[in-house]
Amino acid sequence: MAELGLNDHHQNEVINYMRFARSKRGLRLKTVDSCFQDLKDSRLVEETFTIDEVTEMLDGLQTVVHSEVESELINTAYTNVLLLRQLFSQAEKWYLKLQTDISELENRELLEQVAEFEKAEFTSSNKKPSSELIKPKLAPLNEGGSELLNKEITRLHEENEKLKTRLKTIETQATNALDEKSKLEKSLKDLQMIQGDQKTNITQDISELEETVSALRCQFEKTLNDSTANQKFLEENLVTTKHDLLKVQDQLSTAEKELEKKFQQTAAYRNMKEILTKKNDQIKDLRRRLSRYEPDD
Repeated sequence: MAELGLNDHHQNEVINYMRFARSKRGLRLKTVDSCFQDLKDSRLVEETFTIDEVTEMLDGLQTVVHSEVESELINTAYTNVLLLRQLFSQAEKWYLKLQTDISELENRELLEQVAEFEKAEFTSSNKKPSSELIKPKLAPLNEGGSELLNKEITRLHEENEKLKTRLKTIETQATNALDEKSKLEKSLKDLQMIQGDQKTNITQDISELEETVSALRCQFEKTLNDSTANQKFLEENLVTTKHDLLKVQDQLSTAEKELEKKFQQTAAYRNMKEILTKKNDQIKDLRRRLSRYEPDD
C-alpha cells in the first residue's frame, strides 16, 4: 500500500478527505454527463443539421459545461480553504505557526505519489471501505480540547519537576562555588599581604639602586669635566708648542743664511773661488787648442 509519510491518524484524515473529494468529483462528472445527455434528448431529434445549428448546440453545451466546471473548481478551492482554516485554527489554539510550500503543489512526483495512494486505497476495489477504515471526522474546534489540555498540563508538570531537580542541582553548585570563592578571596588577601611586604623590600632596593646610580652619575660628570679641562689645557699647550717650533725653524733658517753669507766672505772661500775660475779658464783654452788639431768633417 502506498504511504504518504504520515502517522496513522493523519493518513486516515487524508483518506477521509480524498473520499469526500471523490464523491464531489463523481457528482460533478454526473452533472457534466447529464448536460450532454440533455443535449442529445432535446436537440438531436432530427437526422440532419446545418452548420449554424451544430455551432449553436456546441456553443450552448460549452457554456453549460464551462459553468459546471468553473463552479466545481471554485467550490474545490473554497473547500480547501475551509480545511486549511480548521488546521490553522487548531494550531493557533496551541500557539503554533504552520507553514506551507505552494511550489510543492505542482510537484509531479508528489502528485503521482498521491495518485498511487488513491489508487491503492479506492480503485483497487469498487466496494465501499470497511468499517475499520472509517475514522472519525476532524474534531470540532471546541471539542477534544480538554484531553489535549490535560496532556499539556501533564507534560508541563513533568517539565516542572525536571526544572525543580535541575534548580536543586544548580543551587548546590552555586553553594560550592560560593565556598570556593571565599577560599579564593582569603588566598588572594594572603597573597596581597605577601606581595605588599615584597613590594616594600623592592622599593627599598630601588631607592638604594637609584642613590648608587646618582652617585655614579655625579662621579662620571666630574670625571668628564676633568677630562674636558685636561683636554683643553693640552690643546693650548699643543698650539703654543707649534708656535715655538715654527719660531725655532725660522731662527734656524736665518742662522743658516747668515752662516753661508759669512762663509762666502772668508779668505779661504775667495781663494778657492779664484782657483776654480783659473781652472775653468785653462780648460776652455785646452779645448780651443784641441779643436785646431781635429780634422774637418
